[in-house]
Amino acid sequence: MPCFTPTRRPRGFTLIELLVVIAIIGILIALLLPAVQAAREAARTLSCKNHLYQIGRAALLHVDAHGYFPSSGWGWRWIGDPDMGVGARQPGGWIYNLLPFMEMDHVHQLGAGLAGEEKRNALGRQEGSVIEIFHCPSRRPAIAYPATNYGGWAANSGDTFAKSDYAANGGIRTINGGGPDGMSCLSTYPNCTWSHTDGWLWENMDGISGERSEIQLKHVTDGTHCTYLAGEKYMNPNQYYTGLGCSDNSSMYQGNDWDVNRWCGNSETYKPMQDTPGFEDCTSRFGSAHSGGFHMLMCDGSVHMITYYVSGQVHERLGNRRDGRADTPLPF
Repeated sequence: MPCFTPTRRPRGFTLIELLVVIAIIGILIALLLPAVQAAREAARTLSCKNHLYQIGRAALLHVDAHGYFPSSGWGWRWIGDPDMGVGARQPGGWIYNLLPFMEMDHVHQLGAGLAGEEKRNALGRQEGSVIEIFHCPSRRPAIAYPATNYGGWAANSGDTFAKSDYAANGGIRTINGGGPDGMSCLSTYPNCTWSHTDGWLWENMDGISGERSEIQLKHVTDGTHCTYLAGEKYMNPNQYYTGLGCSDNSSMYQGNDWDVNRWCGNSETYKPMQDTPGFEDCTSRFGSAHSGGFHMLMCDGSVHMITYYVSGQVHERLGNRRDGRADTPLPF
């Protein structure tokens, strides 16, 4: 009888072994997921910082071209008009004034040379023109959001508005310049006259961009390296996508208003905050969706993350271009 070696049937996994392997894989995924999420947030935070850096470059190009930082226009019921120039004569806000320096002339020039309904329709398209650079990717995507508030007086607004997650520094709100007499201006637009007294003039504003402002570098007497130009604005996360936030309900091309301008001060009203569900702030504060702090663009073009624990006194001084405290320790 021939000799042979009997073959052994291959042994498979038992159910217990399979469950152990699955459990180990699950544990590894659970350990890995926070690291992946942290890496993604770090990338989004870096992208946000870069957006503000690009905004700063555009602002300094505006200074080179016109001699002053971009104005914040005529107030919340006005948007950009390509036939109205720059500075005090331009009704649109600081974002509108930056467009030519960001290769966004196709948005800036909407309505140029037109009149009547044609122009109103073109300016309505301006209100809804989304630009990615004005969105923080940690907060929300760069898309148009519902138009729930009034649009510009001179525009036929559509169903959606472009939004901004960044706001210009208007200075210390308690002494911030007030607004023009918009209704009387409307009756004579574009040949507007201004009825407010000397107490409302932009020269009394201590920030960088306000109504009809023309702030030059020489006006930043505390130094460009320690004066806010713009930064991330606080928002209620419940209203990221609704267009119903009381400080996020108009187009980003509008004039001076808390949608696109924020202020600084040494009080709870102005304390920077991380976005907090359910807390609706209808006034002035800076803030962000980041857990570590909020990004601020300085007048020299640098961008820094400021801690939410910055003292009110330091925050106020960094928002004031001329308080004589250039020696303020910087919180970054």
